[in-house]
Amino acid sequence: MQKKIAFLGTPEFAVPTLKSMHDKGFKISCAFSQPPRKSNRGQKINKSPVQILCEHLGIPIKTPNKIDEEAGFIKSLNLDLAIVVAYGQILSKDILKLSKNGFINIHASLLPKWRGAAPIQRSLINMDKITGISIMKINDKLDEGPICNTYKININENENTRSLSKKLSKLASEKIIENIQKILNEEISFKEQDNSRATYAKKIQKVEGKINWSENADQILAKINGLYPRPGAWFKFQNIRYKILKATISKKNSKIGEIIDNDLTISCGSNAIKIVEIQREGKKAQLTKDFLLGSKLREGIILSNE
Repeated sequence: MQKKIAFLGTPEFAVPTLKSMHDKGFKISCAFSQPPRKSNRGQKINKSPVQILCEHLGIPIKTPNKIDEEAGFIKSLNLDLAIVVAYGQILSKDILKLSKNGFINIHASLLPKWRGAAPIQRSLINMDKITGISIMKINDKLDEGPICNTYKININENENTRSLSKKLSKLASEKIIENIQKILNEEISFKEQDNSRATYAKKIQKVEGKINWSENADQILAKINGLYPRPGAWFKFQNIRYKILKATISKKNSKIGEIIDNDLTISCGSNAIKIVEIQREGKKAQLTKDFLLGSKLREGIILSNE
């Protein structure tokens, strides 16, 4: 008899795993995703990437405001397993009881490091050299459940959140298949995490994107990459906000915050960053060479940390 599996996920990060499960022939009794949201501009309603894929593949999909509202329905599915990838809601003890083999989460870090909401961003901001995914059984505490497998990848130089997310998402879609089979066949064991080694990846706040030019260039670049594409690393000039989308390290140096050439290279606490792509508040993103054609940001200007 084919095993009954539920899938819980919302963003683009979850899509490859769901597609991989579907392509490998697993029976997905139902998927759950966050409800459609209004866009920031206008009144357009946006479905989640997972909902869009489910509708394309013909997978039953529910989008409750709170997953507990569906407890009765989930119980009726008589689930053998549930797979969770960036769903976006906390699962209660009552929900966690409704699958014979538990709710299995794919977390985008090497647990117990970077438990929490923003593991990819925090690993980049922290200038980690290695990250990966952890496959764990959810319990009633934040990312503290026992782990069956972890898979490591190197973080490349100048990696950003978008590119690293794609790599980790692909890795998850490849590795989850063998883990599902082993869990269903009871051929895999789960090991408790070492809580003494835990670190936490708290949710990113927009204010964290503010650049402090007194920091070293590599720290500033790590922030730019870790916060790309949203919310972004930014500075102000003449009370206008500028978001730096891409940059590289330069060995040039001068006064802290000074624009030291006409390629928009800015001196930092040590070394400098050369801006490659920038976005003025309310405008489209531009390559630096195009941006500078109409900008007041010029060599010799000193940018404030205020």
